[in-house]
Amino acid sequence: MTIREKIPDGLTRRARYFVRIHGYRIPDPGVEQHRGRWLEHGIPAAEIDRAVAYQEIWGGMALPPSPHYDGGPSSLSADVPEESEAEGWWFGAGLQRTALPYAFMIGPEGGFGIHAGTWVPLHGSVAGWVGSVALADHARRCARTITTVTGEAVEALQLDGSEPVLEVAGRADTWWRRADSLVAVYRGKAECMLAPQCRTATVYSGLDEWGLKGLGV
Repeated sequence: MTIREKIPDGLTRRARYFVRIHGYRIPDPGVEQHRGRWLEHGIPAAEIDRAVAYQEIWGGMALPPSPHYDGGPSSLSADVPEESEAEGWWFGAGLQRTALPYAFMIGPEGGFGIHAGTWVPLHGSVAGWVGSVALADHARRCARTITTVTGEAVEALQLDGSEPVLEVAGRADTWWRRADSLVAVYRGKAECMLAPQCRTATVYSGLDEWGLKGLGV
């Protein structure tokens, strides 16, 4: 199903282009049909409304794989809300492409992240996640060299004076713009799994002005 006629609002120009060219919609029945059963199980109406709103905007959207988290969700789709007494309510954001020890979730504040007993927001919004996947695709195509470091080497990267790329609404995962490079820092898996060796950063170097900004916001 084409996605051209139904690109969500709130995306940057780059992300909209990425979704239009590379994304598509798959049939998705939605979650409104489950409202009655969920209410019977004690799920608050407001949390069901959040899941329904997510589904109406993002449901069925399939994108090319993210460079990390084994590609991200195979498609975006809401699932039954779950509660943590200490932190609030989450609901599933979409099924994994491969077997993973964590699930993709939408958090109490609307952030996109991963959950495996510990909730870690990767981005402050779903649009931030989509924007980060689009930016990774753009940077990969434009960079002259691509370097990936892991573990302690991530903390050794010199990011002082770098400009944060605000469009990705970074939380555990962030993007930074330097004079001729873009740097993507991924700490989400390390924080969720309590595995600091999983910290990863990718440096896309040799970028000109187009490579640094591209379609921008």
